[in-house]
Amino acid sequence: MRVFRILGIVAAVCLALVITVLGGMLLFGKAKDPALIPGFGDQFRGVDYSDLPPLEYYRARDGVELAYRTYLAPAAAGSQGVAVLLHGASDSSAGMHALAKTLAQEGITSYVPDLRGHGANQPHGDIRYPGQLDDDLIDLVRQMRPKHPQAQWTLVGFSAGGGFALRVGGGPQGDLFDRYLLLAPGLRYDAPTSRPLSASAARRFVAPYTGRLIAVSVLHGVGVHWFDGLPVLAFAVPVDSQRFTARYSTRLLENFSPHQDYLADIRNIHKPTVVLAGTNDEFILAEKIEPVFHSQRKDMAITILPGLNHLDLVTSPEAMRAIRAVMR
Repeated sequence: MRVFRILGIVAAVCLALVITVLGGMLLFGKAKDPALIPGFGDQFRGVDYSDLPPLEYYRARDGVELAYRTYLAPAAAGSQGVAVLLHGASDSSAGMHALAKTLAQEGITSYVPDLRGHGANQPHGDIRYPGQLDDDLIDLVRQMRPKHPQAQWTLVGFSAGGGFALRVGGGPQGDLFDRYLLLAPGLRYDAPTSRPLSASAARRFVAPYTGRLIAVSVLHGVGVHWFDGLPVLAFAVPVDSQRFTARYSTRLLENFSPHQDYLADIRNIHKPTVVLAGTNDEFILAEKIEPVFHSQRKDMAITILPGLNHLDLVTSPEAMRAIRAVMR
C-alpha cells in the first residue's frame, strides 16, 4: 500500500508540474510584437483607392452582419462570370481592390469579403469556432448566387487567402465554385513551399508566440480547447488599424489555412485550378510550387512570374496581365 501511495504522490506532483509549465507557457510564452517595417506595403500605396466601393453587409448563419464589397462588371463588358476574392493574412477587402477592378474590366463581377476577424468585422483576430470562415463563405455565395444564376463562379485567394481557397476547393464544399485561382498561396508553415521563417522577410512581418502555440497544441492532444481564442501570432501592422489585423488566435490561424493534410486538399480539388506566384516572393519558395502541387495533381496549371514579389501578385501590372489571361 505504501508503494501505491508513493506512486500516487509522484503522479500528483508530475501532474502539478505539467499544469504549472503549460500555464506558464500560456501566460508568458509570447513574443515581442514585430516592429513596423519601413517600405513594407509600398505596393498598396501605389493603388488608387479613390473609387473603393462602400462596404455592404450580409447576414451569416449566426446572425452576425459581415462586411463585403461589390465590384460590378460594366454592362458594356458583357458579363462573363463572378469571382469571390479572398484577401491575405492581416489584410481586408481593400487589399484586393486593384485585382477586383481588373476583373471588372474583363466582365467579371467580384464580391470581396472582409473575412471574419478582419477589416470592418469586430472583434479582430478571432472567430467563434473552427471552420467558421468556411461557413461564412458558404453563406455569402448562397446569398449572392441568385443574382447570377447562369454565371461561372471562381474563388480567387491571395497568400493566406490562397491557402484558404485550397482548403475550400479540397474540402466537402469544393463544388461551391467552378474553378479556383491561387495567388502565392500559403500552405502550412512546414510545407516545402514556405521560406524558413528565420531566413526570410517573413520573420520581420510575423512573430509566432512559440511557447503558447506549443502549450495549445499539447492541450489539443488531450481534447482541451479552452485557450484557442488566445493570440498566438502577431503581425507588423499598427495595433489600432481599421484595415489590418494585428494578432490571430489559434482558431483563426488554423481556419485561415489549408487543412493539416494540405496535400490531400490538392488531390481532392476536382475543378480547374491555376496557381500563380512570383520568383522574388518573400514568403514562398516559388521553385517548390510545381513539385509540391504536381506531386498530387499533374493537371494543375502553374505559372511563375519572373521578378515579382509577394504583394506584386495583387497590385502589379504584370500580375494583372497574367490574371486576365487566366480568367478569360
